[in-house]
Amino acid sequence: MKKKVAIQGIAGSYHAIAARHYFEEEEIEIIGCDTFKDVIAVVRKDPSAIGLMAIENTIAGSLLQNHELIRQSGFTIIGEYKLRISHSLAALPGSSIREITEVDSHPIALMQCMDFLDTLPHVKIVEKEDTAMSAQWIAQHQMKGHAAICSRQAAEIFGLEVLAEGIETNKHNFTRFLVIADPWTADEILRGATKNKASLVFALPHTVGSLSQILSVLSFYDMNLAKIQSLPIIGREWQYLFYINLTFDNYMRYKQALDAVIPLTKDFKILGEYAEGKQSV
Repeated sequence: MKKKVAIQGIAGSYHAIAARHYFEEEEIEIIGCDTFKDVIAVVRKDPSAIGLMAIENTIAGSLLQNHELIRQSGFTIIGEYKLRISHSLAALPGSSIREITEVDSHPIALMQCMDFLDTLPHVKIVEKEDTAMSAQWIAQHQMKGHAAICSRQAAEIFGLEVLAEGIETNKHNFTRFLVIADPWTADEILRGATKNKASLVFALPHTVGSLSQILSVLSFYDMNLAKIQSLPIIGREWQYLFYINLTFDNYMRYKQALDAVIPLTKDFKILGEYAEGKQSV
């Protein structure tokens, strides 16, 4: 039976590529969604389904809304994948770069390719909701003079010709995706699995040194703080939720660290304990 994986986007999108890599040893059915909220809705409606959501990019930074969506969903993070993002410029077959008058793509993809786009000063730049959908739109409507910034896979799926490859400004361009599941499904998937990374969220009392105290405790227990992200708590002025990722070698030492930290926090929640993800090359 195919595993159902809900993503934001369509075939050829970077979410779809990441899902195929993460579940490379399994047969999966991709469920394309318009928004990240729709991904959550699919998993809520069908607890056997898995969700995959981008959480941060090495150039554009964190997708703050996705931190909150995962926290509020009550779902469990069961894994991650770090995908190397390589953008292509694609257009209808037979096109040439000098004939392009408009480039369409997701705003983040456009931003990541600005040095290349600066070499095309007379081209109109248009923001679209998705990279692969931009390619699909050009193909379906036979939009001559239009080009999409998308993955090579999207260009191939929709029959476009790649006019330029690797057009991202920074070649160290990776997006980290989180894999989420209903807690019951997560327990089944993670039973007996290796766990050396955790995603946590908590609030702190509005007192001097409250955050530094947490960091000191984590350091004492040899926890590696891989990431920390703060978001304001709506309705509670100047108070914040702290989202942190820890990596560790000793699970029991990690549990001891949590026992020491939890009394110092408010609204503490473990979003997931899982194996640190692989990185594509």
